[in-house]
Amino acid sequence: MNDPVFVALLLLQVAMGGFDTLYHHELTLRLPWRPGQATELRLHGARNLIYALVFLALGWTEPHGVAAMILIAALTVEMGITLWDFVEEDRVRALPATERVIHTLLTLNYGALLAMLAPALIGWATLPNAVFLHGHGVVSILLTTAAAGVAVSGVRDLFAAKRNERLGDGPAAELVSALPGRQAVLVTGGTGFVGARLVAALVEAGHDVTVLTRNAKHALGLATPVRIATDLAALPSDFRCDIAINLAGEPIAAGRWTIARRRRIVDSRLNMTRALGTLFDRLDQRPAVLVSGSAIGSYGIDADTVLDETVARGRGFAADVCAAWEAAAMRIACPDTRVVLLRTGLVLGSSGGMLGGLLPIFEFGLGGPIGSGRQMTSWIHRDDLIRLIATAAADPEISGPLNATAPNPVSNRAFARAVGHALGRPAVLPLPALPLRLMLGDLAEELMLGGQKVLPVKAVFHGFRFRYPRIEDALAAIVGRREAAIRTASRPFREARLLH
Repeated sequence: MNDPVFVALLLLQVAMGGFDTLYHHELTLRLPWRPGQATELRLHGARNLIYALVFLALGWTEPHGVAAMILIAALTVEMGITLWDFVEEDRVRALPATERVIHTLLTLNYGALLAMLAPALIGWATLPNAVFLHGHGVVSILLTTAAAGVAVSGVRDLFAAKRNERLGDGPAAELVSALPGRQAVLVTGGTGFVGARLVAALVEAGHDVTVLTRNAKHALGLATPVRIATDLAALPSDFRCDIAINLAGEPIAAGRWTIARRRRIVDSRLNMTRALGTLFDRLDQRPAVLVSGSAIGSYGIDADTVLDETVARGRGFAADVCAAWEAAAMRIACPDTRVVLLRTGLVLGSSGGMLGGLLPIFEFGLGGPIGSGRQMTSWIHRDDLIRLIATAAADPEISGPLNATAPNPVSNRAFARAVGHALGRPAVLPLPALPLRLMLGDLAEELMLGGQKVLPVKAVFHGFRFRYPRIEDALAAIVGRREAAIRTASRPFREARLLH
């Protein structure tokens, strides 16, 4: 521990490991909230607890005999866990490039550390049994801090692994039970948060699914069997398409609305919709229905009006985007092709969307209302959205605008309180409006600080029943509260109640 090179490499290992945990596992990938990550979380938890033991031992002791052998055994087990972790990561998810780079650097640096540490440990193991307390000044303090950090992270990962087992989305086929027979379905945006669940439901139900994606690698995690297309122009004229579902588009809430970004947001939606129209025109048989994405942003910011499908478009960039997107979709409509404009609210699920980003914040007790908290939040559980898409595709009486929101919108303050309650955490730390306006400009004003009270009047009129009509039930099921899942299962199709 007196070798400055060894100390530097050890602290570098700690720093890279901390970055990997915070940036990749917590902030970017949100592994504790991704279904199917329980094994990886357990491996991370066990490895971090071993790291805590090693850091404390190296920081404050010089172990001899059996104590040194225990330390050697711990490092050997850690190497086995790391190899297992590498296999598990490749099995259950696609690693981003930055995570692969960090893992490579961690492996190389760890190898160098072991090469320097092994001779000392082997030598200590041959000595009589003893443990000598031996501090190393600032290095010992830093290693103690690192040990505390990895111990907390390890315990957290082990608890998160237990919860993660309850986060599974469950069987998906029944979500599209409204679709008759075996349908040929084309899905654009099928690799996203909503699209992937939709594809899983269609595939499990036995439908013939084609997914359009610009990058075939993005489709690696989709349910199979599924046909992947990277260009609509490559599809032959005899391509069978009974239903087209268009969810593709540049994410609208992923960053400040610069001029270039506004152009990408609009162009991505219009270009894809026009390409679908071109495809339909040259097919031997046009699809019977196009369910085209849109959003409740179409109504603009409206804090007071109850908004149903008859309300005219509002003002603002989001409203302009929706209007242009919907107009492009309606130009495809003809006697052979019915068009449904899916005006989606905030889609809730643990593995993505806005809630996916909020869950880690609220889990650590740092969540709360945004701005005044009085703005209305119109939301929908992801599974209800999938069911509504299938219903809209199957019901020939549904066309034009269709609000895809639950029948009970809530204020942002009530939404934050419900998230905190579902997690068993306080939700009292407000996010002030001013910094949001300064950082995000119009995006913050329209999508975060503004609100709309949107009701799914057309869906309810056509007999659609929401499984999660209330925010408390939706959030409890999303975060894996077992009692909520049992309660929901006992009344799977609870009647919707529209607010007045």
